[in-house]
Amino acid sequence: MPDQTPAVGMERKLAAIFSTDVAGYSRLMGDDEEATIRTLTAYRAVISSLIHQYRGRVVDAPGDNLLAEFASVVDAVRCAVEIQHALTEQNTELPDHRQMRFRIGINLGDVIVEGDRLYGDGVNIAARLESLAIPGGICISGTVHDHIENKLALTYEDLGEQSVKNIAKPVRVFRV
Repeated sequence: MPDQTPAVGMERKLAAIFSTDVAGYSRLMGDDEEATIRTLTAYRAVISSLIHQYRGRVVDAPGDNLLAEFASVVDAVRCAVEIQHALTEQNTELPDHRQMRFRIGINLGDVIVEGDRLYGDGVNIAARLESLAIPGGICISGTVHDHIENKLALTYEDLGEQSVKNIAKPVRVFRV
């Protein structure tokens, strides 16, 4: 049996993990790198501000991705909905071919904390959910759905069990 003693310096916690990226980012960069970076920077400021407003914490933001954690799944989903509304509004000021649409995935899971970084399946599943979301959309895990379905005035489309890259078991997915 594997040793169950926690590694020194490693802490575990349950967290709502929020992962987002830009749909079509490579195309946008190929068309106009400078305009894409300016738009991404402006949109990231909106996203970060809303994450903090909903009591979340930005964990990492490489390339076009952004990873955040929340203590509450309700706050994470409310924040995601607010972000999508705010960015839809921002996009109205851009021509269609320059609009930047984010996909968001949210999972509730156990994560390993190392300094300011988060690791583990809880994070990986959120990233896989994000890749299943439509541009401008939000996908949540079944675990998140179980916690929020009667708390928020939203509708959810059950996408069923989905096999996702590098995750051993299928994940129950809902589209918000």
